[in-house]
Amino acid sequence: MRDKKKEGARKKKQETRNKEQGRRSRRQETRSKKQETRNKEQETGDRRQGTRKIRNKKMMGKEKNKQEAREQVSKLTAGGIAIQGYEGSFHQVAARSFFGKQVEVIPCANFRDLIQIAGDAQQSAGGIMAIENSIAGSILPNYNLLQKSRLKVVGEVYLSISQNLLVNPAVKLEDIREVHSHPMAILQCLDYLEKYPWKLVETEDTALSAKLLHQHRSKHTAAIASKLAAELFKLDIIGPDIHTMKNNVTRFLVLKRSADAKEDAKANKASVYFQTNHAKGALSQALTTIAAGGINLSKLQSMPIPGSHFKYGFYADMEFEQRKQLEQVLASLSTLTNNVKIFGIYQRGKIVKG
Repeated sequence: MRDKKKEGARKKKQETRNKEQGRRSRRQETRSKKQETRNKEQETGDRRQGTRKIRNKKMMGKEKNKQEAREQVSKLTAGGIAIQGYEGSFHQVAARSFFGKQVEVIPCANFRDLIQIAGDAQQSAGGIMAIENSIAGSILPNYNLLQKSRLKVVGEVYLSISQNLLVNPAVKLEDIREVHSHPMAILQCLDYLEKYPWKLVETEDTALSAKLLHQHRSKHTAAIASKLAAELFKLDIIGPDIHTMKNNVTRFLVLKRSADAKEDAKANKASVYFQTNHAKGALSQALTTIAAGGINLSKLQSMPIPGSHFKYGFYADMEFEQRKQLEQVLASLSTLTNNVKIFGIYQRGKIVKG
């Protein structure tokens, strides 16, 4: 009997120990799970911290790149870029497209002043000048100005011209009585303008029209000008893109003094001038040489040679894939033509929205 009681007591103690052992195991398991959770949270925190560091590093890198780009542009344009026309003109739009929005511009009354100021290190860092338009054609006097200057072409901009009807804030279409702008801009927008009984007033410049509109605060006058002019003079665009011909593109040349013109390793275009003898097949030989060298002649403009009897010089834009192609063609041209002059070797431009 006593043996049975002892046996029963031992079993109960064993059961108690087993239960206690089970509780300890469960507590240990719980602690282990909590530790695993803490470890995972730590890993997650470390990853987040690492991600933040990487993100911050990338942001700092981007900001550094932006700052370096701004400093580079600042160096390239210190002193300002000469443009024809007023602030808000399409020349300024082209300058911003090439150099960036922060570029300072020097408005010039005409192209002759632009070339003179662009060539003067005391007055500017260079210039940007319109040279041709897809509708109106080449601006021939500007070729002569370029020929006589010591400036080099270092780039180009093809600007898609956008004419817009601008008004002072809160002005409505029914309030307008007059529209002011340059004669060419008015002509480009006639299909739109003739829908309304407005008086059309010609001015010397689109951007100037916008500036005067802003200054006079007129409720009954509108101006035709660029989106940049609207931005600069705090005007509303009541009629966007009102020009009739949507493929109106102006080409601008970016000009630098020879001493400041740096060689571009990515250059794939050259602007060149040459003269041919007044002999049968002289020009044909020159063109055949260009084609045989694998050069794409994207433009050929003839101009009379001043003081000659109907002799002509030629302005040519040549597109190439390898610099060696251009060098070989120019070497061959020098034996076939006279007075070969390289205006610049630069990267081919792309069309941008004006």
